[in-house]
Amino acid sequence: MDLVLLTETIIKKIVKNRDSVSVKEFESDEDNTIQIEVLVSSEDLPLVIGTKGKNINALRTIVQASSSINGGKKVRINVDSY
Repeated sequence: MDLVLLTETIIKKIVKNRDSVSVKEFESDEDNTIQIEVLVSSEDLPLVIGTKGKNINALRTIVQASSSINGGKKVRINVDSY
């Protein structure tokens, strides 16, 4: 499963401005680790993070579980706004 596509699909269901979402995969310094960077508009950032971080933690759990099923790489998801 494509973890970037999974992350992007979930994020786009949460935010109001779907066209402003950018999700990219980057090389990580750590072995066996995938780094996913998510950019959203500043007004959508609170929606992605959620109350007490519940939304972003749930997203991380889903993506990490999917990664475990498909090869077991560790996934780091960072969210930022512009």
